[in-house]
Amino acid sequence: MLYREALNRALDEMMERDETVVILGEDVGFYGGNYRVTEGLYAKYGEKRVIDTPIAENSIVGNAIGMALGGLRPVAEIMTVNFILIAMDQIVNQMAKLRYMSGGKIELPMVVRTPQGVSKQLAAQHSQSLERFFTSVPGLITMVASDATAAYYGLKKAIELDDPVIFLEHELLYPMKMEIQKRESFDPFRADIVKEGKDITVVSYLKMLHDTLKAVPVIEKELDVSVEVINLHSLNPLDMETIANSVKKTKRFVIVTEEPKTGSFAAEVVSKVSEELFYHLDAPPLRICGEDVPTPYNRKLELLSIPTPEKIAQQIVYWGREHGI
Repeated sequence: MLYREALNRALDEMMERDETVVILGEDVGFYGGNYRVTEGLYAKYGEKRVIDTPIAENSIVGNAIGMALGGLRPVAEIMTVNFILIAMDQIVNQMAKLRYMSGGKIELPMVVRTPQGVSKQLAAQHSQSLERFFTSVPGLITMVASDATAAYYGLKKAIELDDPVIFLEHELLYPMKMEIQKRESFDPFRADIVKEGKDITVVSYLKMLHDTLKAVPVIEKELDVSVEVINLHSLNPLDMETIANSVKKTKRFVIVTEEPKTGSFAAEVVSKVSEELFYHLDAPPLRICGEDVPTPYNRKLELLSIPTPEKIAQQIVYWGREHGI
């Protein structure tokens, strides 16, 4: 099925199972969502459970917080992560802190789901990756859905949690056809090893995971190595156990993200690897990220500003040769 259809199925099944699950956001109702993720749900569950809101992100998240405090399980959609900045006061000072500040007396079972990343020529204000903002906020769970399996099972788990979750998707994944792997159990806080290897550990998520997998055959051929690829489902908390086990085996670590490099979430992961696994490393960790520029509108410049399969392969091969791999 399509990636967006996996998200839709997760929402549908949770709404059918639990009448406290409600959806709110811009155009999520009658229109079916800007990316068709909520298509058909308005007709099935009605306007009281699939709520079209004004263009007011601060109010969308604020109302979702109130709904969660009142006993509902709201799923708030922000059309793109670029617009979530308007709601950051609600997210950082209310959503992330209320349960802690109440000594656990208040539960806040709510999800804010939103797509991010560079699409195609949407320019600087509509092409951002902001995971570093959310992962730096204590009290906030940050999950990512890199494929249909994580989209389906991960979103269901996020809705079931009694804690607030930021659920990140990617704009270019919505129309992609993917297979959902049947899982007896799915732990969103455990990463998946999507390709086993013994010489280099590469960690990624969202669209960069797919670009990394495209780059792997070139890397393995050029360096005559075996690459292990890890797909993260959660950024905070981070599954360091899976990363550590892999690095102890391969002795080399690379992370690939689409965000700008300076101050990135990738920098945080490299810091953890360096602190906790320094004596297991045979080469310095490598970060492959976007450039430190606002995303250009021009398509050629846009592609130059972010990792691509070709650039991922080129940078890892250069890094590998430089460090004797």
